Amino acid sequence: MRLSDRIRAFLLDMDGTFYLSDHLLPGATEFLDCAAAAGMPVLFLSNNSSKNRAAYVHKLAGLGVEVTPEQVFTSGDATVQYLQTQAAPGSPVAVFGTPDLEQVFREAGFVLTLDDPAWVVLGFDMTIDYAKLTRLCDLVRAGLPYIATHPDFNCPVAGGYIPDIGAIMAFVEASTGRRADVVIGKPNRAILDMAAARLNLPVEALCMVGDRLYTDIALGQAAPIHTVLVLSGETGPDDLAASPYRPDYVFDNLAGLAAALNDRSLT
Repeated sequence: MRLSDRIRAFLLDMDGTFYLSDHLLPGATEFLDCAAAAGMPVLFLSNNSSKNRAAYVHKLAGLGVEVTPEQVFTSGDATVQYLQTQAAPGSPVAVFGTPDLEQVFREAGFVLTLDDPAWVVLGFDMTIDYAKLTRLCDLVRAGLPYIATHPDFNCPVAGGYIPDIGAIMAFVEASTGRRADVVIGKPNRAILDMAAARLNLPVEALCMVGDRLYTDIALGQAAPIHTVLVLSGETGPDDLAASPYRPDYVFDNLAGLAAALNDRSLT
């Protein structure tokens, strides 16, 4: 299967695509080597806002993969960039997320508070408890602008899945009757435009590689850009057959994409 000549760079999902929990998935480093040999940049693009770029750099280093913070872009980073275009500097924001996500907002100059915020941001919060859920619902019910970093329902881990932000969003909607006013991460166009700007390439030159149909592959239909589905994470063959989202290429894992990229380089 020959890859399109239009593809000049890759946006690479991490959870379920490049690694699963604490081990690399098949073909991970091989794909990076083939992309580098072809002169094609790779931007790690994750919807997972529970970790900041420094945490991802550290995690990848522990797996034997050396990258710089500039090679990682998360839905948390994109949410900060979006809010900087909407809110005044130093605006008070209620961030429901991990300490890593809170740090991203503090470094951008926002004031974090649950008492009298002007904005509500929900991330993938593995530290959430009932008191935080109650306060989140109170603020959403009060009508404050409500932003979600991404829509994923589950996060793949070794042995299965853990509930992601989509499950929390469903809880909030059931309690308040409100959905998020804005969802930033994949499959929404905003994060794609930001990623293209970081790579200094036109959107149509990018190819999204991931394991989720309703985020990674749906992103391709929003642009449109080329997409690659790997079956190493959330999506199985039966899910693909029933899905309205159709990838341009399907591989069992990144080893298949590496082979296709190598074949294109040889022709």
